[in-house]
Amino acid sequence: MKILFVSMPSVHVIRWIENLKDTSYELYWFDVLGRGRLETLDSVHQFTDWKRRKIAIIKGEYFLRKKVPFIYEKIISFLEVTANEALEKIILEIQPDIIHSFEMQGCSYPVLKTINRYPAIKWLYSCWGNDIFYYQPFPEHSKKIRQVLQRVNYLHTDCQRDYILAQQLGFAGKHIGVIPGGTGYQLQELESYKLPITERKIILVKGYEHHLGRGLNIVKALQAIQNEIDDYEVVVFGAHPKVIDYIESNQLDFTVYDRHGLSHQELMEVMGKSLLYIGNSISDGMPNTLLEAIVMGAFPIQSNPGRVTEEIIKDGENGFLINNPESIFEIQWHIVEALKDTARLINAQNINAAIARRQLDYYSNQNKVVKLYERLR
Repeated sequence: MKILFVSMPSVHVIRWIENLKDTSYELYWFDVLGRGRLETLDSVHQFTDWKRRKIAIIKGEYFLRKKVPFIYEKIISFLEVTANEALEKIILEIQPDIIHSFEMQGCSYPVLKTINRYPAIKWLYSCWGNDIFYYQPFPEHSKKIRQVLQRVNYLHTDCQRDYILAQQLGFAGKHIGVIPGGTGYQLQELESYKLPITERKIILVKGYEHHLGRGLNIVKALQAIQNEIDDYEVVVFGAHPKVIDYIESNQLDFTVYDRHGLSHQELMEVMGKSLLYIGNSISDGMPNTLLEAIVMGAFPIQSNPGRVTEEIIKDGENGFLINNPESIFEIQWHIVEALKDTARLINAQNINAAIARRQLDYYSNQNKVVKLYERLR
């Protein structure tokens, strides 16, 4: 069976593909955004470096792309080779049995036209956190989302909410189940990095601050209670410039890593030493960093946009839910409540360890991934 993956270069895609390393499937990857090779299995045939200009760049092209993208989309095929054209060439060359696209806006919209021309090819789409939930209220996106979902045969989600939303938007195919985007974690191998609760002295913060992330509100909440967290080291990872600038200008004694400051392995090791993990955004699916906190035994304090976090966190038991991501006071209250109750933290760690074994084990989810393609024949 030939499987053609369509995605951007991503650690989550790499981890997904590597689940199939011992199978007999023929694996192909299309670099739909033209960003370069994927660091994955040598057996994966990669289609990269396909972007070509048809004519020289013309005056006003940049303006159209930024200011009136709907017009730019109508003329782009005259200017350069499009993802649709590149994909059609690949389809004719390899004759794939399944096309599996990851992410909606950048990796599924651009190839819909071509996939529609080959209705016999089965299409599996993996929904990432904000694909449907965040974009579906916007009219220009709602139409495209519906068009994709009407063609998709199989849907993979990282939460139950997005399957329900997809049905509401016209998906009538088969939901192959809820599997974490990165598929899972090697629990036994990570055990040695986990400290007992009583030895953990780090408050770990996800520092995303953009149109969706609200990491700055966490930093401000911690700033407001500095006297109550003197015994703890605050570590901010994945920090965007606004967060870094705020910490520096307010001379906060926090350890800060930018977006590329920690490898995934290094982050997991820090989580194993962290007492609390705090993540905050206005839109998300099932956050991978939340799952990693659960696996590594850090008590999670996490926003709950679209009510996905509550699919795995019961408020007050195995974590705290941030109901208003814009409320610094609410985040502050959760931190203080968590730190004053060691028994709650220990109980939460036990609950989350059971969740990890049941839902987040790499080998169990790897088996699910391998078998799911067999069901798509």
